[in-house]
Amino acid sequence: MGYLAVFLTLLLSISCVDSTLVEKKFTQCMLITRVDGNSEAIEKMLFRSSSSLYTQILESLEQNPRWLNSSRKPLLILTPFHESEIQAAILCSKELGLQIRIRSGGHDYEGLSYLCKAPFVMVDLINIRSIEINLDDETTWVQAGASIGELYYKISKASKVHGFPAGTCPSVGIGGHISGGGVGTMFRKHGLAADNVVDAYLIDANGKIHDRKSMGEDVFWAIRGGSATSFGVILAWKIRLVRVPPILTGFNIHRTLEEGASKLIHRWQHIAHELHEDLFIRIVAQNSGDKSKTFQATFESLFLGGIDRLIPLMNASFPELGLQAEDCTEMSWIQSVLFFSGYNKGDSPEVLLNRTTTYKSSFKAKSDFVKEPIPKTGLEGIWKMLQEEETLALLLMEPYGGRMNEISESEIPFPHRKGNLYNIQYLVKWEVNSNEASKKHLHWAKRVYRYMTPYVSKSPRAAYFNYKDLDLGKNKHHNTSYSKASVWGKKYFKGNFRRLAQIKTKFDPQNFFSNEQSIPLLHTHPS
Repeated sequence: MGYLAVFLTLLLSISCVDSTLVEKKFTQCMLITRVDGNSEAIEKMLFRSSSSLYTQILESLEQNPRWLNSSRKPLLILTPFHESEIQAAILCSKELGLQIRIRSGGHDYEGLSYLCKAPFVMVDLINIRSIEINLDDETTWVQAGASIGELYYKISKASKVHGFPAGTCPSVGIGGHISGGGVGTMFRKHGLAADNVVDAYLIDANGKIHDRKSMGEDVFWAIRGGSATSFGVILAWKIRLVRVPPILTGFNIHRTLEEGASKLIHRWQHIAHELHEDLFIRIVAQNSGDKSKTFQATFESLFLGGIDRLIPLMNASFPELGLQAEDCTEMSWIQSVLFFSGYNKGDSPEVLLNRTTTYKSSFKAKSDFVKEPIPKTGLEGIWKMLQEEETLALLLMEPYGGRMNEISESEIPFPHRKGNLYNIQYLVKWEVNSNEASKKHLHWAKRVYRYMTPYVSKSPRAAYFNYKDLDLGKNKHHNTSYSKASVWGKKYFKGNFRRLAQIKTKFDPQNFFSNEQSIPLLHTHPS
């Protein structure tokens, strides 16, 4: 280890201006730092910008082509096969003054895994994805690079009566998803994905691996919904599986404005959060994605039970929708995953193992929480704005209530619990990946967000961390103060933000793990 310290000191005395030189230094450092390192093994997992595979690997999991034109791409991409390689990457990055960005699934809304003003190494966890299911205690260890779809598939192969309450997009990486909370179709019954974590493996800024016991309850609290990448690199989560019935029921009911969509949505606002916790009905309100000025609302539902229970429940609580038995499809839990992911009825669950998204378009998203029903005039205004947008634009409205009302705001960093009727995600997508096109559609997203100000949560105007939005504010530099970061931090974490900063200050006092919206140190020194 003495030789390593001397070697790294020599490296740091040499100018790091030349990126090629930095790449070589990093490679050499990885060779020395890894106990079982050899040049051939390193070459198989470390890709320089000059490598023929660099672009392919960079873009393989990219969900938002907006970032492909950026000049702030990673200096190196590391695709480790073992935890020791991640430990080495952390140590070498620290010594060479490089930043680290982690990619588990590639779905970061603002591309923070892909972009950085400072030279950085992307650690792509694509090979860190094992899943070990233990039905005896109904838990599963899932590594951070596994996708939600892979997790769902493995659970379904092991049991017909177990599931997990996470999101609806199969290609999302489980590492980042749980780190921000993890909303899904069963969260009214079982809470968030992060509510169902019982242990974790985390690598800190010194390369040490922690479990729940060694990281301490404060850090374990912070990483479940409070931005785990602010504290270290998540290797794996230990999750608690939930019981699911053998038969679930789904339906999609489509309504246009002429068919009374606006009146139905207005009514939905009053009852969706009070429905039985087995029943989840969300709304996708969207335009047609062209100049036809049409509008459609889809009521998408998952019920944890059969049609015979669902119809009487709907007749009693939401008769206005006019649900009939023929509108419903009974299915297993894994089939419900496919149903909500947009797959066809006959598709095999094996499609969940496909991590690449065939259809990709640039997009921008923003989010809000609604605490009081929006009046009809307010809804009509937003429908008009949807119709004015010439490319695909939508509102995704997901109801709260049920189990979410029972969990304290401070149980984990995710604070959006009792008192919320629903969450809204505003999303606009476009095909032409140019600065001019992006500017136009980003303007639309901001205009919608401004319009919604009177109708959504206040003091703070809350947002969901997994729907990352840099418009809310961002850290300008490495030592951004707590007070300045609070501009965006309290929107995501409300009263939990200060505790997150306290834990960050103690666990990562040098703020090695940082990005544009990472948890700041509580006390910083002027840079």
